[in-house]
Amino acid sequence: MFLTMREQLYIFCINPVFLSAVFSWLSAQFIKTVIKLLTGKVSDFKELIALLVWRTGGMPSSHSALVCALTASIGFHSGMNSDVFVLSCCFTLVVIRDAVGVRRASGLQARALNEIGKKLHKKDIIEFQAVKEVHGHKPLEVFVGCLLGLFTGTAFSVL
Repeated sequence: MFLTMREQLYIFCINPVFLSAVFSWLSAQFIKTVIKLLTGKVSDFKELIALLVWRTGGMPSSHSALVCALTASIGFHSGMNSDVFVLSCCFTLVVIRDAVGVRRASGLQARALNEIGKKLHKKDIIEFQAVKEVHGHKPLEVFVGCLLGLFTGTAFSVL
């Protein structure tokens, strides 16, 4: 029996593994936006939309929430002995390591370069154009994202 493309898309969109991953990411982005709004760090509507949709960094980590929800729901649906669960665990570890280690370190380095460049530019020593500062995460932000993902993945799997 062959399914039409529409039927395949419908089945994919009601898949609890997919739904848990998307919902955890959206939840983390929403929580992050609310925190930024409450602390007065949102200056305009364009920034608000960017925070809701794609802005990285901040509390909680949406990347960590997504991969932990994915791993938890795969564990429930495919079993912890399955190859796909092992793969998702490895993927989760890489994403978490990147969020808290590599991306954070490169963001701190970019910030330092921008500070040095601005000082040298003010003294007319060099022409300077700021480099993009990638926002990694503090360990607590990643931990909270992981908890959010684990709870979301579990909820979508047992309910």
